[in-house]
Amino acid sequence: MATPSRKTSTPSPLASKRTILSDPSSEVPSKKKSSVPPAAPPPLPSSGPFVEGSIVRIAMENFLTYDVCEVSPGPHLNMIIGANGTGKSSIVCAICLGLAGKPAFMGRADKVGFFVKRGCSKGMVEIELFRTSGNLVITREIDVVKNQSFWFINKKSTSQKIVEEQVAALNIQVGNLCQFLPQDKVGEFAKLSKIELLEATEKSIGPPEMHKYHCELKNFREKEKQLETSCKEKTEYLEKMIQRNERYKQDVDRFYERKRHLDLIEMLEAKRPWVEYENVRQEYEEVKLARDQAKEEVRKLKESQIPITECIEEMERQRHSLEAQIKEKALAVKETSQKCKHKQDVIERKDKQIEELQQALIVKQNEEHDRQRRISNTRKMIEDLQNELKTTENCENLQPQIDAVTNDLRRVQDEKALCESEIIDKRRERETLEKEKRSVDDHIVRFDNLMNQKEDKLRQRYRDTYDAVLWLRNNRDKFKQRVCEPIMLTINMKDNKNAKYIENHIPSNDLRAFVFESQEDMEVFLKEVRDNKKLRVNAVIAPKSSYADKAPSRSLNDLKQYGFFSYLRELFDAPDPVMSYLCCQYHIHEVPVGTERTREKIERVIQETRLKQIYTAEEKYVMKTSFYSNKVISSNTSLKVAQFLTVTVDLEQRRHLEEQLKEINRKLQAVESGLIALRETNKHLEHKDNELRQKKKELLERKTKKRQLEQKISSKLGSLKLMEQDACNLEEEERKASTKIKEINIQKAKLVTELTNLIKNCTALHIQKVDLILQNTTVISEKHKLESDYMATSSQLRITEQHFIELDENRQRLLQKCKELMKRARQVCNLGAEQTVPQEYQTAFQDLPNTLDEIDALLTEERSRASCFTGLNPTVVEEYTKREEEIEQLTEELKIKKVELDKYRENISQVKERWLNPLKELVEKINEKFSYFFSSMQCAGEVDLHTENEEDYDKYGIRIRVKFRSSTQLHELTPHHQSGGERSVSTMLYLMALQELNRCPFRVVDEINQGMDPINERRVFEMVVNTACKENTSQYFFITPKLLQNLPYSEKMTVLFVYNGPHMLEPNRWNLKAFQRRRRRITFTQPSQ
Repeated sequence: MATPSRKTSTPSPLASKRTILSDPSSEVPSKKKSSVPPAAPPPLPSSGPFVEGSIVRIAMENFLTYDVCEVSPGPHLNMIIGANGTGKSSIVCAICLGLAGKPAFMGRADKVGFFVKRGCSKGMVEIELFRTSGNLVITREIDVVKNQSFWFINKKSTSQKIVEEQVAALNIQVGNLCQFLPQDKVGEFAKLSKIELLEATEKSIGPPEMHKYHCELKNFREKEKQLETSCKEKTEYLEKMIQRNERYKQDVDRFYERKRHLDLIEMLEAKRPWVEYENVRQEYEEVKLARDQAKEEVRKLKESQIPITECIEEMERQRHSLEAQIKEKALAVKETSQKCKHKQDVIERKDKQIEELQQALIVKQNEEHDRQRRISNTRKMIEDLQNELKTTENCENLQPQIDAVTNDLRRVQDEKALCESEIIDKRRERETLEKEKRSVDDHIVRFDNLMNQKEDKLRQRYRDTYDAVLWLRNNRDKFKQRVCEPIMLTINMKDNKNAKYIENHIPSNDLRAFVFESQEDMEVFLKEVRDNKKLRVNAVIAPKSSYADKAPSRSLNDLKQYGFFSYLRELFDAPDPVMSYLCCQYHIHEVPVGTERTREKIERVIQETRLKQIYTAEEKYVMKTSFYSNKVISSNTSLKVAQFLTVTVDLEQRRHLEEQLKEINRKLQAVESGLIALRETNKHLEHKDNELRQKKKELLERKTKKRQLEQKISSKLGSLKLMEQDACNLEEEERKASTKIKEINIQKAKLVTELTNLIKNCTALHIQKVDLILQNTTVISEKHKLESDYMATSSQLRITEQHFIELDENRQRLLQKCKELMKRARQVCNLGAEQTVPQEYQTAFQDLPNTLDEIDALLTEERSRASCFTGLNPTVVEEYTKREEEIEQLTEELKIKKVELDKYRENISQVKERWLNPLKELVEKINEKFSYFFSSMQCAGEVDLHTENEEDYDKYGIRIRVKFRSSTQLHELTPHHQSGGERSVSTMLYLMALQELNRCPFRVVDEINQGMDPINERRVFEMVVNTACKENTSQYFFITPKLLQNLPYSEKMTVLFVYNGPHMLEPNRWNLKAFQRRRRRITFTQPSQ
């Protein structure tokens, strides 16, 4: 360990992360919990070696590794030394966050709440900055639960924006790697592009206006490009428009020539309706005269028809009188005819009565003959039945046979009932089994649906892997040993809540990997899937000896006191090759899973269990042992939400269901076979039952046959007696019928006499009617002759009237046409109803032809001439005129744009001169320092201002080129070309080159010497000491976990030692002077011993 120089100051000791007291009476250090910032010491006086904005004091409470700590840095080089994990970088974090820096800039966490000491709900950082007008004290209180910060300036509450403004006013840029280089950002400095390095350098050491000028130049150049493009486009467009107007000038002249012809056509078309109107008007007057003459002729013809009309009317009156008499006679004839018809109907009814009497007599005769025949038949049937009765056997001999058949029938029916009962039982058993089968099928379908959900997630996220799974399922016969589908499909979580642990522990590349037991099988698979099908898939080989059942190194019972409830392996089921691979590769049998209780005891867990990885309810912890201090360093990350393993499929239960389904199918088959056999037995018994029933029926019929015959004979004898009693006297009936027929014939003779008289009267009436019809015919003939003469006269009248109507319609048509032509003529000339033709039209009409033929001929000629001007558009002149106006407008706009462009170029020239010259001088100074530092290390390095185009101000950048060996050329500093130590040396020397030029009040560099070899580390340290300890330089913080021996130190340096451990004193018990006295006492007493 290097010792400080004579004037090295020691800060207040840093509080340990865990204080363990050896004496029970020791005073326990207080930990402040209030939201009001702690009382700050009185501000330092505005004098001394501190520059404006330097850090005078840093106070922390419950921040990262510290309970309570206060650091007082020196005005020049501050060397912060301590072992890894003691809290050096915590001071850097406090500076960054206390000056309104973003948590993400530190590279540790993106939330400010993670910087509060574990187990505490609040933390505090306080920074005191030097100002000549009075020191500035900035306090930041952090609330872990709300992940919020509360800001105070000189103990007064304020906002983060005001704090940022105050910090920026002191030219403090914690986000600028040229000023503030935390441990996790050292590698990013070399990754800065030339443009980013220039911007950071301008902000860090350039005058305040330099970066502003650079931004203005970039904006001016962008606007200059826009104006140049606009001027170029407008100029090209203006030239095109001028050329286009020149091309269209001849078309415009031709357009006006065509317009003269069109004007003449328009005037001709205006006169033509007036000429047409005059022609129609003259025709109208002629038709009107002819119509009046036709009207007079019609009047004369109507007067000559009056006498003929009177004679026709008289004849019509006579015809009506005769027709009335004919109608009376016809009515009398009709009445007499109806009386005759009535008499005829009565005679016909009498004939019908005679016929009915004769028919009734015939019916009675037929009935008597039929009765005699039925009596004969009945006697014959009785004789036959009596003969059959004599031959019938005795029925008493059949009873034993009937009893035997009845017993057999009863036995068959009992067997049949038993068989049907067994069939019903079998059917019930089959229904029960089918119900169980449906239930098992539903369970299997639900399992398959869950498996399909997992496969759908695989298909949506990794389509190639999904296609490979389908290929594998169709080609399993190509493999010699077992091949497992992707791990995410074969893993089955016992509880979905624990899926997040597995997905956070196993990378996604392995979750979608196929697991093979044979290298040969894997090569066959990859050749087919990767090479032939071009699918991007992963494959792994399970260990030859299984790790699936390997016992963990520590029993879970020993870990339950810390809140652990299981190892990762016990959270899920998987095939043996998959489980063996995961145990071998990811040690899932060694990684325990805990609860929120585990997180509360995390410090004990880390120190006592010495586990490498653990899980709490929402976090993953990884523990490593420091190479320097052999102490455990832990890091934690929040668990991501599970995506793939949340669907659980119990494969063992599914296999059990499939076996159960097979057993049910076997039982169903046995039941079906039994049913078939029982149905055959039942069918045989049914047939036997029918045979016995038929036999019994026949025996019963034979037994009852004699009794039936006796009953039939008795019945037939009764019928015969009734038929013999029902006899009829035919002679008496014939006599009665003859008497009734004679009476009817007498009535019939009287009716015939009356009918003859009525016929004679009807004939006389017909003769009178015919005479009247002849007289009516004579009158009608004379009337028709007069009507014929009238029709001849009427025909001439109709012709004359038709001629009159046609002339009148023609007159109306011509009148309407005259009105329409007059209206059209006025419309053509734009005249109102009462307006006369303007003088200009009358004058123009006098020079034009006066006939339609001449006008039409001239119109045709002018239209032909106008049609010669083809390809002309009526809008050509409008476009030509519009384009002329637009050319004038564009010319004026182009002039304004060029003036504006000249103005921007003048501004660019002025700003460029104010920016580029100081920048070149600044870069030259940096190069001078940088080259000097490299040459003092027997290496070479240079810094220059680099750009490809002098006008592209956004492409300017600072290029760093270095070489560390004489045999090589200068190479640009990149993240890839130089080694880590060379990049660290280059970064450090560039920052040192900025030190004397820097406007910033302080600079922070954290553990930049870790990758350097001892020679370069010694050289760089010497340069840091020499540069940072000069007068009027900014404050410098150099953080390192170790230093070489025999390094040079300056009296202006301040060395801050960071100690941490279980036996540290509380901050309020630390006394530097007492410590120095004890040290001297030990030194003096050592020789005597």
